[in-house]
Amino acid sequence: MKEGSNLFVVPNEASGCPGSLASFALPDDKFHDHCGIFAVQGHPEAAKLTYLGLYALQHRGQESAGIASSDGQELIAHKGMGHVAEVFTEPVLESLRGCAAIGHTRYSTAGDTDLKNAQPISVSCQKGQVALAHNGNLVNAPALRKELESRGDIFQTTSDTEVFLHYFARSRHGGIPESVAEALDKVLGAYSLVMLFKDSVIAIRDPRGFRPLCLGKLDGAYVVASETCAFDLIDATYLREIEPGEMLVLANGGATSLRFAPPQPTQCIFEHVYFSRPDSVIFGRSVQASREMLGRLLAREHPAQADMVVPVPDSGVAAALGFAEESGIPMKFGLIRNHYVGRTFIEPRQTIRDFGVKLKLNPVRSLLEGQRVVLVDDSIIRGTTSRKIVRIVREAGAREVHLRISCPPTVSPCFYGIDTPTKKELIAATHSLEEIREWLDADSLGYLSMEGLRQAVDDPSGRYCLACYTGNYPTKVQEPLLALRDRE
Repeated sequence: MKEGSNLFVVPNEASGCPGSLASFALPDDKFHDHCGIFAVQGHPEAAKLTYLGLYALQHRGQESAGIASSDGQELIAHKGMGHVAEVFTEPVLESLRGCAAIGHTRYSTAGDTDLKNAQPISVSCQKGQVALAHNGNLVNAPALRKELESRGDIFQTTSDTEVFLHYFARSRHGGIPESVAEALDKVLGAYSLVMLFKDSVIAIRDPRGFRPLCLGKLDGAYVVASETCAFDLIDATYLREIEPGEMLVLANGGATSLRFAPPQPTQCIFEHVYFSRPDSVIFGRSVQASREMLGRLLAREHPAQADMVVPVPDSGVAAALGFAEESGIPMKFGLIRNHYVGRTFIEPRQTIRDFGVKLKLNPVRSLLEGQRVVLVDDSIIRGTTSRKIVRIVREAGAREVHLRISCPPTVSPCFYGIDTPTKKELIAATHSLEEIREWLDADSLGYLSMEGLRQAVDDPSGRYCLACYTGNYPTKVQEPLLALRDRE
């Protein structure tokens, strides 16, 4: 079963329980980022700080979490399935000794949803113990794995990340940075990495800088995180981004910057549209500012005669604020989100229409009744959830529903660390704007233009990856993967 699909496990009728219940997996029609990573070097409470950092990055992955620490002699690791708060207890954190640690919170895009694929991945090799946490996706991993297995290598996971460790362990270089650079020369795709050794932490970002990675400082210690919001939680000072093609070695209270490849910035624009928290600074720009501008430009491109602007919470809030300010239409929270929703639920045997979406969102009928509503969301992927939300707003009494999307139509899958459907499952890849509007049952539908998207994130030089909107990929090796996905 694919992630995000509906799953009903119906009890045997022979049980004689007419009121028995069914297990239900919530449909989630959104893109998902691969994970969040965090690291600390040079602090006596490294593991606890990493735990807090992962808390701030929980939105980037909810399937598993892990921390590896070093006391200067050996690496100690703990990981498990579930949220950060479920995986780590006080005794566990006390056992993760040392002044250096790395952490990971995961949503799988390559490899099974299984504890064996939880990160950090830890191994012992001729270069000593090493632990690795990875955000992204190696597009040539299947071919590399086949090559390594033909040489006799044995893999402990199905994750694409492990191929990097195999090449690192095979390197004949004596120095660790040189061995890391040799392994990096083999892999292609998106990778923001943190590696832990007994006496150092290495942070790495791929030459295109697909996924974010930031450097900060706290009480003389260095910290590394996928997003700056993690620094805010622990009172760390944000210093800078780790640059595309940079390897940063953190050891003995210092930071040594090494360049393993020339930068070719092609950063993921969806970080500003949806993935990152609005209180983060990503690629040198405030996410909140970007999303408000997305909404402002959306209001200019697709105005509507309406009584209120209603965001789809939480991801549509900032864009809805920009739309409301630009249009002069008041914003109202006409949909309320239940934040205490897990992945699986018990649904009554008597089917409730739109059950999964209703668990997450409930309309405020007193606000919506008789009103013309501009409904603002960040994206439409398959369209299934958007259709249900439009229906919920209509059934709450809205007279008109005008759907506005703060990015262009999504027409192609991603291969750089994002969980996406196949091309044929993307509604905008197979239907016209009018067909989508009609199927969603919206009175009107407007997507932000490509020009508006680039303007909102201040991208005059074309430094962002736009492949999910254009089908033009910055690397070539993914083309066999594209053909494979289209056949699925």
